[in-house]
Amino acid sequence: MAETMISLDDFWTLRKQMPIIDARSEGEFAQSHIPGAFNLPILNDSERIEVGTLYKQKGPEEAILKGFELVGPRFHLIQKEALSKFPEKKIIVYCWRGGMRSQILSWLLSMVGFEIFRLKGGYKTYRNFTFHEVRKDLCLLVLGGKTGVGKTQLLKTLAQRGEQVLDLEGLANHRGSSFGSIGLPPQPSVEQFENLLAEMIRRLDSTQPIWVENESRKIGRVILPDRFFEQMLQSPFIDIQKTEEERIEHIAEEYAQLPKLDLIQAVKRLQKRLGGLRTQEAIAAIESEDHASWIRNLLIYYDKTYDFDLERHQEEKTKHLDLSHLSLENQIHQLLQAKNQLYGN
Repeated sequence: MAETMISLDDFWTLRKQMPIIDARSEGEFAQSHIPGAFNLPILNDSERIEVGTLYKQKGPEEAILKGFELVGPRFHLIQKEALSKFPEKKIIVYCWRGGMRSQILSWLLSMVGFEIFRLKGGYKTYRNFTFHEVRKDLCLLVLGGKTGVGKTQLLKTLAQRGEQVLDLEGLANHRGSSFGSIGLPPQPSVEQFENLLAEMIRRLDSTQPIWVENESRKIGRVILPDRFFEQMLQSPFIDIQKTEEERIEHIAEEYAQLPKLDLIQAVKRLQKRLGGLRTQEAIAAIESEDHASWIRNLLIYYDKTYDFDLERHQEEKTKHLDLSHLSLENQIHQLLQAKNQLYGN
């Protein structure tokens, strides 16, 4: 069947109707890709290096011939895999620039009856969009507060009520502390995180308030886009306050059931900041399952860190909100009132 070239505008609509196939190598795909895409490489990592080197040394003709020599014996395997995974035979295909690799895959699959929609400009076109999308002007509303005030739970509830929310920690697979990666999948690359963030931003109204949790520039190994982070520091900020007892209880609910060894390793990563004695006390409390003790011990460090972080936000744009001992429903009511006051709605 004939191939159809599509623009990025066409892509947003068509992706809802059919699978997306990435024809790049497995290493390129692992580094970053269009979210939801499947990898069906024309050249694997080593073959791609070999062909690329030949292209630089002897030109495109030699590189193309070598590419076909390498991948030709696998043509039938690629066709069989595609037929097995995509029986409806209707797919979107892309490679790095929308050139040779996606063109070969398109030709190969059309030979067995596939209808192909090939993205003009390939992944590079998509990546140019996501790069700028995460750096555009946004109407952010930053939700802060010391460790344990339940910011993530509040944001999830706000999203359920129809509020615009960006879950940065969810996209980063990290809770933003030494304990942040325990029990979570591996973090995406910085580039893939930006792709995921751009996909979320694209679905929101950038002129209306978007709730986002207060974060450092880095969430684990993920680095927030420069312009996005600058806007977080400049945006209205709600500082949630709760009692220490409520905070300890909330942290215990989230972390107490995690493996002791993982918790101890997280404490050890903070040893230089906690000091030897406090580190040993926290480890002993974890081993004896005295969760309130080790959490209270670590809050001394995390509270100082938050106080320092709070100074980066403009006081005239900061609203301090005490939500101690309130039901979740009342907490949400208070937050929505604060949003209306900060944005004059």
